[in-house]
Amino acid sequence: MVTVPAPHPKRHPPRHAVLVTSGGLNSTVLAHWLAACHSRVTMLSFDYGRPQRVELHHAAEIAELLAVEHHVVDLTSLATVLRGSASAGDAITVPDGHNTVMPNRTPIMLDIAIGLAVVKQADAVAYGAHSVSPTVSPDCRQVFVDFTDVARRNNKGFLADDFAVLAPFLHQSKVDIVRLGLSLGVPFDKTWSCHREGTVHCGTCATCVERVEAFVAADVADPTRYAVRQ
Repeated sequence: MVTVPAPHPKRHPPRHAVLVTSGGLNSTVLAHWLAACHSRVTMLSFDYGRPQRVELHHAAEIAELLAVEHHVVDLTSLATVLRGSASAGDAITVPDGHNTVMPNRTPIMLDIAIGLAVVKQADAVAYGAHSVSPTVSPDCRQVFVDFTDVARRNNKGFLADDFAVLAPFLHQSKVDIVRLGLSLGVPFDKTWSCHREGTVHCGTCATCVERVEAFVAADVADPTRYAVRQ
């Protein structure tokens, strides 16, 4: 079993976290981890205008299983602005391998999540960033967790004094997250990682490759259906 540290060395798990979730492995394991810590969870997803919006269905299913509130924010009008990102709609050609980049995604999502935290009087915003090369995922760095200071200054008097932006998996690998998910009984078959649309994972895009490799390295049975299994 993998032991995941508290979200902050001097902080207990949050009382109420707004969780940015894609319906993928990281955010689903984080949702279950927060629930296991007896934190109230409000899930928040984003619609970037993908044709089938597969991940949104998976996020909604996870929310239903955990019996938590789930909001979806429509960002389809940003598709033209975010053109060139694998998260920005159906006009993008998603590459194979380990090099999918989704620029500027995290600041947008965190800002909106913080706004929801104000409304819900939540004491945390959480997201599933994990330990990867910053050249591949620039948002998986400590600087984004330090978004806490900006949030507190911009919302002074509206956020809890101990409000924090949390990334509990920031120093954990995808392998660690799979092992933790197994210990928490996460329904891996209900998660969606693929950047392409379809009824099964493609097996060749960056997130599919990372997913396959993580289950193999963790020695955990992978229930995922792939169109191509390398």
